[in-house]
Amino acid sequence: VQLVESGGGLVQPGGSLRLSCVASELTVSRSLMSWFRQAPGKERELVATITNIGGITNYADSVKGRFTISRDNAKNTVYLQMNSLEPEDTAMYYCYGKRLYVFPFVDYWGQGTQVTVSS
Repeated sequence: VQLVESGGGLVQPGGSLRLSCVASELTVSRSLMSWFRQAPGKERELVATITNIGGITNYADSVKGRFTISRDNAKNTVYLQMNSLEPEDTAMYYCYGKRLYVFPFVDYWGQGTQVTVSS
């Protein structure tokens, strides 16, 4: 299983980025998919989640109204649209998938993509 993130980069405050997570050997529509982030010196934190059943989304309070998680089942890809970016959003962003359709349930992580918000 591989989760490959892309779309990170340097953006000015108030700007936007869209992160992508392409999954191989893992069906995103049947898995719990999330985005996490980790800033230097801080613990990894959950940013957004989309469930397997119903595609229900949930967000950290710090990103509500600014970030949107979505998935494209045909492309087996999960996205994180990030708008109104703030310097506090600077972090390494990781894609996470929990396989829920085969027992045992297994957690998978991508390698991360760096997002830097700075003027």
